[in-house]
Amino acid sequence: MAKNNKDGEAKEKSTAIDLSTISEEDMKKALAFAPEDMPGPLLEESSFATLFPKYRENYLREVWPLVTKTLEKNGVSCKLDLVEGSMTVNTTRKTWDPYFILKARDMIKLLARSVPFPQAIKVLDDDMTCDIIKVGNLVQNKERFVKRRQRLLGPNGNTLKAIELLTECYVMIQGSTVSAMGRHKNLASVRRIVEDCMKNIHPIYHIKELMIRKELAKDPKLANESWDRFLPRFKKRNVKQKKPKASKREKKHEVFPPAPTPSKIDLQLASGEYFLKPDEKKARDVERKKQLAVENGAKKDKERASAFVAPVEAAKPKAKQGEDESDKIEALKQKFKAQAQVKDKKRSAGD
Repeated sequence: MAKNNKDGEAKEKSTAIDLSTISEEDMKKALAFAPEDMPGPLLEESSFATLFPKYRENYLREVWPLVTKTLEKNGVSCKLDLVEGSMTVNTTRKTWDPYFILKARDMIKLLARSVPFPQAIKVLDDDMTCDIIKVGNLVQNKERFVKRRQRLLGPNGNTLKAIELLTECYVMIQGSTVSAMGRHKNLASVRRIVEDCMKNIHPIYHIKELMIRKELAKDPKLANESWDRFLPRFKKRNVKQKKPKASKREKKHEVFPPAPTPSKIDLQLASGEYFLKPDEKKARDVERKKQLAVENGAKKDKERASAFVAPVEAAKPKAKQGEDESDKIEALKQKFKAQAQVKDKKRSAGD
């Protein structure tokens, strides 16, 4: 029996295939799924729906005929509901690829997140997947969230272009989500960059690391070695802001503790009200209320009367009489001189 088991294990080892020796093209051909591979229709109908924002309505209405045409090739129906603001995809009896409905679901999700149709249609390929990263809940402060989201874009979108080139993924930042399309391995690095950016780790550190990894991958000698010695190690630096020192007030050390605040009964005992009879207490309260009413009435009368009091006008400063008379005399002299000059000019002109 032991010999037979050993022979069986030897046969299994001999028939095992090394997948690393197979090229990608041959692998795709082997895993390709054709309509002939589906013996009959699906037993149950599957459907997926997703909502879209109001500003995407006009674009989706224009593009929807192309979406319908693309999905009908694989036997999947789609519906655009403008009243509810939703997109739905369903399998039909003509659906020959059972996994295609999941690809169609990913496509409508990307369309809802402002990804253009020519780009979203690429997710239907077998070697393409998508990942929609929700970043809205990762940062509580709105201003801080907007700043960190802007870091992903960078100046003139340069940081985003660098991430797309190094990860070989399409990345779209819209609102509180980041949509990414590419291979599964590359999408994991995109998610790590986005989530770390929201945790206040700048994307430039990951970009440097990806550039080094890309150069190391070109060297076949380093294929089976650890790359940790080549990768940069960035230390976290928490710069603590200096808080203004609070001025310490000198506390007076008293020998005796402060006196307790007197209660209502203590106050009544001090004034002698505690020993009064109920009728006397009521009479005193009535007198007190009447006195307060008289005082309040007098205050209100004063306020009403103040509205009818004429305001005091500011007294104009009186000019001195001597100065006014001298000014008038000087003005008359100047007037007579001017008249005499005019007459002299006329006489000389007549001669």
